[in-house]
Amino acid sequence: MGFYTEPAFFIVTAVVVCIAIVIGLLQKPLHKFGLVASIVMLGLLFSESLASLVFFLAYLVYSLALEKYVERLFRMKDSRAVAKYRVALALQIAPLAVYKVGVLFDPTFLGFIGISYITFKAVQVLIELRDGLIESMQPWRYLYFLMFFPTFTSGPILRSRAFEKDLDRTLTRTEYLEYLYRGAGWFILGALYKFVGSALTGWLMWFAPAAIGGDTPGAFACAQLAYAFMYGLNLFFDFAGYSHMAVGVGFALGIEVPRNFRAPFLSVDIKDFWNRWHITLSYWLRDFVFMRFTTAAFEHSWFKSTVTTACIAYIVNMLVMGFWHGITVDFVAYGLYHGLLLAACELIQRKWGFYKKHKKDRWFRICSWAVTMIAVFYGFALFSGQALHPIAV
Repeated sequence: MGFYTEPAFFIVTAVVVCIAIVIGLLQKPLHKFGLVASIVMLGLLFSESLASLVFFLAYLVYSLALEKYVERLFRMKDSRAVAKYRVALALQIAPLAVYKVGVLFDPTFLGFIGISYITFKAVQVLIELRDGLIESMQPWRYLYFLMFFPTFTSGPILRSRAFEKDLDRTLTRTEYLEYLYRGAGWFILGALYKFVGSALTGWLMWFAPAAIGGDTPGAFACAQLAYAFMYGLNLFFDFAGYSHMAVGVGFALGIEVPRNFRAPFLSVDIKDFWNRWHITLSYWLRDFVFMRFTTAAFEHSWFKSTVTTACIAYIVNMLVMGFWHGITVDFVAYGLYHGLLLAACELIQRKWGFYKKHKKDRWFRICSWAVTMIAVFYGFALFSGQALHPIAV
């Protein structure tokens, strides 16, 4: 992620937070400073690539034009508003789709860091304009929403209505001190995850397989298991670390960034896992893919039962997640795998009498947890490519 992984990022972020603290304690609105800070931070992020900077700025103008176009469609009550909205929605998704296809053939294909997350936010605004949940967004608010720097490269995924609500609120000194207290806790926890947990598991990810070796089939299998386990933990500590720090910086800027991880390795089934892992992605897909697919399926009677509808919706939902990560065999297989797991979980919970009888029993929950963790860590092996291409030891 370039600048966002360098020590300079944390130094500049510390300066930004210190200025924000002064403004907040003076009980002044933070949104103008937050916008300026985001412009500066993203300018530093793209400073090493003029092409990425130009593409990013063009994307902002392009997205703002689409947002205003859709806003006008429904304000003017255009008789073909829905059809035109669908075209606009496809155009909003197109840059990400083109980029994902382009990098398959050329790793330097024109794009920019953060295009995946910014697309989710831009698409969400168009959908909520169509649904009447929001009527309009002032241009500077919309751009600030897209550019909010703590969440730009790795999330969590913000929601526009909650973001605007925070912008409209001027915190009292007491409220802001509470925000700082909470933010400091999140940032410290995130830093520990990133700089201790991630560093340690990153080292073990390579040391453990090498120490085990691969001289026999059993040793080779154990080495693969050790790598898969450490890769999953490393992914968690790295990703959750950045997410927690983003929550912390968000509080300092007066924005309540949603939590993205909640003890995912305590999950007792795969649905529980996706309610704890990358929560903002899970909820975004639930609201804008899963629910819309099931609604359309019921309206048009695509399937005979609600269980079948839910199972197909889970598969579609997670395939979208896989393609969003990248158009590769590993990512698509990861999405399909989790879609099938969620569909199987739905069938078990809705149809299996043994589950209904014992689901609250402690022994059953322990067994369910163990099976879930095996499934989750195999999923990480798919995500990393290890399942299809075992590591050399």
